[in-house]
Amino acid sequence: MSSALHVLWAGPPAPDLVPADHGPFVVQRCSTLDEAAQALRDSVHDVLLLWLEPGALATLGAWQALSHAVLDAAVVVVAPDLSPQLALALTARGVQDLLPETEASAATLARVLRLASERKRLERAARKAYATDLSTGLPNHAQLLEHMTHLLALREREPAPMALLVLRIDGLATVQAAFGAEAANVLRRKVAVRLRAGLRASDVVASIGDDAFAVLLAWIDAPADGHRVAAKLAQSLQQSYSVAGQAQALAVSVGVSQYPEHGKQADELLRRAIGQASATPAVGRAGFSNRVERGAAPAANDE
Repeated sequence: MSSALHVLWAGPPAPDLVPADHGPFVVQRCSTLDEAAQALRDSVHDVLLLWLEPGALATLGAWQALSHAVLDAAVVVVAPDLSPQLALALTARGVQDLLPETEASAATLARVLRLASERKRLERAARKAYATDLSTGLPNHAQLLEHMTHLLALREREPAPMALLVLRIDGLATVQAAFGAEAANVLRRKVAVRLRAGLRASDVVASIGDDAFAVLLAWIDAPADGHRVAAKLAQSLQQSYSVAGQAQALAVSVGVSQYPEHGKQADELLRRAIGQASATPAVGRAGFSNRVERGAAPAANDE
C-alpha cells in the first residue's frame, strides 16, 4: 500500500479524494494563494494542488510564492482556461502538471497527484546526487546557491540578517602529494566534521572547491556575529590532524559577506566572500611549512 500523500488544496471545493485510487490522501484545504503560501511556511506537504477559478491563471503567473512552492512540493494546477502559453510558462517555473477542470474527476486527479509526487521525489533524488560533494557528503556549490536563493526569498518576506563565510584551506595539496588523493579526502572530511561541530543545526556547511568551504549562518543577531563565528571556526581548523599516522596542520583564510549589507543575491554574496578569502593571508600551520598552495604552483611537502 502506498504511503499517505499530504496534499495542500487551495481553491474551491472539488471531488473528494478519500475513496480514490492512488491514495491514501491527507488533505488540508485553504481558500486563497496567500493562505497557501502561509500553510507552506508552517508545514510540509507532498503536493500543492491549485484549483483555480476562471481568469485566475494570470494571477498565478504573478504569484511570487510560486518559486518557493515548487522547491518544497509537487505543484499541480487545475483550471478551466488552460492556454498553451500560460501552461508552458508555468511548466518552466516548475509546475509539475496542469489539468483542465473538465478532466479533473476524482480518479484522474488522484492519479495525477500521486504521479506528480513521485516525479518530484525522483527530481529531488537526482538533484541531491548532482548537488553533493562526493568526498565529504556536503552540499556543493550549486546546492549552496539554490539553498541561499530559497532562504533569501524567505528573508524578503521575513527580514532577518544572515552571514556567509568562505574558508580557504592551505595544506590539503601537500597532504595529497605526500600520501595520495584518498588521504587528502580523509582530511577534507575531518575539516567538514569540525566545521559542522562548531555550528547550529540551522546553519549550512558546503564544499565549494577542492580547497574551500562555505558556511551559511541562516540568521545572526548582530553584524559582528559573522566575524566572531568565522574566527572560532578558523581557530578550530588550525588544530593539528592525524593523517596516515602523522600530524598534519592546515592554514585558513576567511571571507565574510552579510545580508542585506553586502547584497541581496546569492551569487553576489558568495562572490564577495570568496574574493575576501582569496585576498586574505592564510594563518596557521605553526611548525609546518607555510607555503601557499593556490593556483597552479606545485605542492610542497608539509615536512
